[in-house]
Amino acid sequence: MLLSARGLSYSRPTAQGRVDVFRDLDFRIEAGELVDMSGPSGAGKTTLLLALARLLPGATADLSLDGEPAAAIPGPRWRAQVGMLPQKPALAPGRVRDELVTPFLLKVHDGSPPPDDDALRAALDAVGLADVELDRDASRLSAGQVARVALVRLLLARPRVLLLDEPDAALDDDSAELVGRVVRRFVADGGAAVRVRHLRVDAAADRRLRLAEGRIAVLPT
Repeated sequence: MLLSARGLSYSRPTAQGRVDVFRDLDFRIEAGELVDMSGPSGAGKTTLLLALARLLPGATADLSLDGEPAAAIPGPRWRAQVGMLPQKPALAPGRVRDELVTPFLLKVHDGSPPPDDDALRAALDAVGLADVELDRDASRLSAGQVARVALVRLLLARPRVLLLDEPDAALDDDSAELVGRVVRRFVADGGAAVRVRHLRVDAAADRRLRLAEGRIAVLPT
């Protein structure tokens, strides 16, 4: 088991008190597996990804990564291995090149050389960004371009697991297909990925899940 969560629970505050988003959920994903998750708006799909990424204060679970309990893995190292792409990622001011190598400035990647320009160029081209120069000001990118640059930045850091919150929501069909290919290649190389899906459904997923009313149901693939 690459990533597992047992007894995953989270409640949110309301005017009437705390309300469970989900309670005692179990989730697992194996290396080489692509899992799609759907569900109604507000069901907690993004919240679930945040909990798996250890980015949700107040969430409780027995989490493990490749058999190692989360308690034994510092938060920064966990998040370097379990990378999350939010639905609306943001880029810092500056050049696209600088944004792509930002993870390699972090202590958790200390000692790992950043990719060279050839590797950055190839990674951008793979997601349909051949027209985006490495010296382009990131503030001049469209929402769809920002989403793909953020995905490339995440992939270049070589996580074990991808948590993708509607990664193709801002993309046209051709760009979405390219992103899908990159994610499938990541999984085929031994990674694992969870995609929250809303608008698009394809046949790539090994499992399809639906989160509703605090419970996860398995859908036919």
